[in-house]
Amino acid sequence: MKEINNLINLAFVLAIFTIAYNFIEGIVSIYFGYQDETLALFGFGLDSFVEVFSGFGILNMIILTKNNHNENNFEKTALRITAISFYLLSLGLIVTSIINIMNGHNPMTTEWGIIISLISLGIMWWLIYKKKEVGTALKSDAMIADANCNKVCMQLSVILLVSSLLYHFFNIGYFDSIGALIIAFLSFKEGNEAYQKSINKKICC
Repeated sequence: MKEINNLINLAFVLAIFTIAYNFIEGIVSIYFGYQDETLALFGFGLDSFVEVFSGFGILNMIILTKNNHNENNFEKTALRITAISFYLLSLGLIVTSIINIMNGHNPMTTEWGIIISLISLGIMWWLIYKKKEVGTALKSDAMIADANCNKVCMQLSVILLVSSLLYHFFNIGYFDSIGALIIAFLSFKEGNEAYQKSINKKICC
């Protein structure tokens, strides 16, 4: 029993860390994305803030587990709001990307996109490893599903890294806009998954 409580406490710490990291990452990414006029980094930052809200759903689930409750109304509401947020983010990125492509807009630099994406890849890899370890030990499908959700964050980081590197070396603005469009696609996919989970009786993520 003590070991299980320790694992649940570790899951709680991982949830808090995920929320805090995404919040900081979101602020930094939006700031430098706006300052350097790189849409991919700016969109990446907005996505991080949506992940913060999603993280609160997981945190609430862990708290309920610690208190031996199974109520999931909060999670369903959180998932619906998360889905709407992802949909709006996707729409904004698509419209802005098209405008940038039509106007031939170029970012000032994508160096911060390279730095932030590399840091994010390392952090997300560690979170996935730890959450799967805890989820397997607790036999928790929700924790394992949460680890899989972090894989999407890794995909976003890879897209940001590739688009930032391509612009850095070739100085072609289309790369930044294309990166933002791919981020928009993955954000829409995340939103759709969140919505589908919100209408199911069981929530797995």
